[in-house]
Amino acid sequence: MDTGGEQGTAWHALEAGETEARLETGPAGLSSAEVAARRERYGPNRLQTRAPPGPVRLFLRQFKSPLIYVLIAAAAVAGALGDLRDAAFILVVVLVNALVGTYQEWKAESAAEALRHLLETEVRVRREGRDLSVPAEDLVPGDRVLLESGNRVPADLRLVETDELGVDESALTGESLPVQKSVAPVAPDTPVAERLSMAHAGTVVTSGRGAGVAVGTGGRTEFGAIAAAVSGSEGTKPPLIERMDRFARTISIAVVGAAALLAVVALWRGTPLAEVFFIAIALAVSAIPEGLPVALTVVLSVAASRMAKRSVIVRRMAAVEGLGSCTLIASDKTGTLTVNRQSLEAVWLPDVGRVDVGEIVQNRTFPHTARRFARAAVAASEAVEVEEEAGTRILGDPVDAAFLRFGRAIGIDPVDVGARVLGRIPYESERRYAAAVAVDPHPPGGRPMVALKGAVEVVLGRAVAMAGPEGPVSIDGARVDEAFLALSAEGYRVLAVAEGFLEEGVDPAALDEEMLPPLTLLGLAGFIDPLRPDAVEAVEECRRAGVGVLMVTGDHPVTALALARQLGIAGSEDEVVTGAMLAASADPGLVDRARVFARVTPLQKLDIVEALQARGHFVAVTGDGVNDAPALRQANIGVAMGSGTDVAKDAASMIVTDDRFSSIVAGIEEGRFAYDNVRKVTLLLVATGAAEVLLFTFALVANLPIPLFAVQLLWLNLVTEGVQHIGLAFEPGEPGAMERPPRPPDQPIFDRLMIQQVLLSALTMSAIGFGLFAWLLGNGWAEADARNLLMLLFVLFENVQVFNARSERVSAFRMPLSRNWLVVAATGGSLLIHVAAMYIPPVAETLSIAPVPLAWWGLLLLASMSLLAVMEMYKRVRRRFEV
Repeated sequence: MDTGGEQGTAWHALEAGETEARLETGPAGLSSAEVAARRERYGPNRLQTRAPPGPVRLFLRQFKSPLIYVLIAAAAVAGALGDLRDAAFILVVVLVNALVGTYQEWKAESAAEALRHLLETEVRVRREGRDLSVPAEDLVPGDRVLLESGNRVPADLRLVETDELGVDESALTGESLPVQKSVAPVAPDTPVAERLSMAHAGTVVTSGRGAGVAVGTGGRTEFGAIAAAVSGSEGTKPPLIERMDRFARTISIAVVGAAALLAVVALWRGTPLAEVFFIAIALAVSAIPEGLPVALTVVLSVAASRMAKRSVIVRRMAAVEGLGSCTLIASDKTGTLTVNRQSLEAVWLPDVGRVDVGEIVQNRTFPHTARRFARAAVAASEAVEVEEEAGTRILGDPVDAAFLRFGRAIGIDPVDVGARVLGRIPYESERRYAAAVAVDPHPPGGRPMVALKGAVEVVLGRAVAMAGPEGPVSIDGARVDEAFLALSAEGYRVLAVAEGFLEEGVDPAALDEEMLPPLTLLGLAGFIDPLRPDAVEAVEECRRAGVGVLMVTGDHPVTALALARQLGIAGSEDEVVTGAMLAASADPGLVDRARVFARVTPLQKLDIVEALQARGHFVAVTGDGVNDAPALRQANIGVAMGSGTDVAKDAASMIVTDDRFSSIVAGIEEGRFAYDNVRKVTLLLVATGAAEVLLFTFALVANLPIPLFAVQLLWLNLVTEGVQHIGLAFEPGEPGAMERPPRPPDQPIFDRLMIQQVLLSALTMSAIGFGLFAWLLGNGWAEADARNLLMLLFVLFENVQVFNARSERVSAFRMPLSRNWLVVAATGGSLLIHVAAMYIPPVAETLSIAPVPLAWWGLLLLASMSLLAVMEMYKRVRRRFEV
């Protein structure tokens, strides 16, 4: 028995009888004993999943950072030497950061788990000749599954019976139209989207009935292949995390090197070993921006909140900035760029030519052939209107629903037309048309009208005339073909509508194919899944921002190209690459030249994303279906639509709740604002840290005592500065963020601009601070008193640096305080905290600080303002050279 599933056997290419023979089953289904044996052999019909990480694992994950490693080592050394106060301060920093990170990641769940939930349903099967309802999990290969409208297909089935069976495969293949199934085998190399003899797990039956033999269950289904790709892919780090990892490694190496060098110098000078260790600890605390992890969390949390107000929900905080860093968006078509609903957009009438439907709807005095066309189309459609509390809803095939909406819009009542229907020929994929016979309000000779809609070539084969302004005229096949090709080239799915009249004596209720009369062609209908109203503008805004947009879809290449032209994504057929082309060629140039990828499989989407990343792109992938899940997970930033499947949402980093492509663009803007604020906070923290390192270096070279103790440095870096960076985290975005190109993916946070600002501000602070410390000691001041004044000076320096950091290019005097009152409150608050510490004995004793005379306040404030003057001169010179 062959039960290799889709991966082992091309079941779609076998005759139905051969499939049953290979699986040792038949019309009566399997026996109970055989079901039990196969369940034991193949396991339950569910996907293998990995358990989501628990809180302990999430907590431990927060410690995977070089910054944290160095801080823990510093705490350990301090504790070993008996300095428990310093050790406690450092460990508190590490613990707070870990708790915040654990909380942020707690809600994350695996995408494969969501895929498993899609299969948890009841299913009807035939076993031992009896129809039973069993859990989908109990299916085994060879089970005969019965399908009807509304069912979710529970396994990969080789169809053996079909009766008007239509299946919505959009979540799996991206095809927006339901697929009419049949039992006839197809070629072995047929793509998944065109395997008409198969019904795949997770898809939904939209019409008709059918039966199929389970040929793949659980992990041996197309869903199983996707689940394996989702669970097996580790995903990629957002750009911010990659940059901060590089920065952390660089800082850690520098700290170790500097500490070792200074330790050697200190030992060579005869400094006791214990004191050398304390110097190394103080140096590590000053050099490492301990507050940076928490500061990044605050910045990203603020940005995530702002994104939520613009309909973008962030599932992983580090992805906030990542969307702003992307260089390329690989967007799904159906449901992302389009509304995922078939719409009748254009018609061709023989006596008028091509007309947009909007023009017909607005002009009720349009030629009567438009109303005849609409009445016939509505009569031949099997969709129905139902009244619900929320309003009228149309049930049925999407194309039929579009015909009903069109008829209603030009004044034709579908309910009235439906009441006049006397008989039908339902649509079947083999005949490719549907027909109905109805009582016509104005029939010639009182004969019932026959309305027919279907494939253009089929309808033309039965038409003997076409509608004219004064009545039927001879049909012009060449003209009709020309209209058909023109609509098809625009990406429309084209159907023809015709009418005729039954001969006398024919029973309308017994209507069949042999009874159809000669027909008059009334026109052609062009259907399309229309673009979202704001999609064109959003794509253009991406272009202005330097972000490329690609379309990646399972839909037909002609349709995809037509929509891509409207969006401005592609302009010629050379920019379209199909899944078949990718499978048949190893030419890497295909990916380079493509702007549209059409008829691609889910795993090909994953390959496309990986290829784009290999070319240096930071890729944001958008999508809403199961077929998008692997690519969403592999992408640097995965963006799912709010109306999409749970699988897509769980695989993505963020969710667009209103399904608007423009919201993705808003997310890009907020991401860029977030990155700018990350740079501002980094400049504040690193510049003061660098100043402290230089201050230590100057003191050691001059053979002076340690300027500040480790606990004092922690106070500066975490308490006073920690309050200040919260204000910067709320800084609103600067104008022009969407007018500059995205940063190169390999550009570090510490680029030339950042390095210049850090060095200049650090040199200014350290030089003035060292000068003050050396002067005080040289004039007989006690070390404790000198450190007390130096502490206050650095608190003031930090306050000034906050306003310098509000913009890297714009003068601090041109940044209105009204844009961010919180930063004013934060700087004032940090100063008040330090003043309060001076007057609270336990805190003052721990920090070795005391109240400062008023005269010294004025001198230190004046000295701190020199930092503002230096950075203002730097910005002015830089602006002049940039111009």
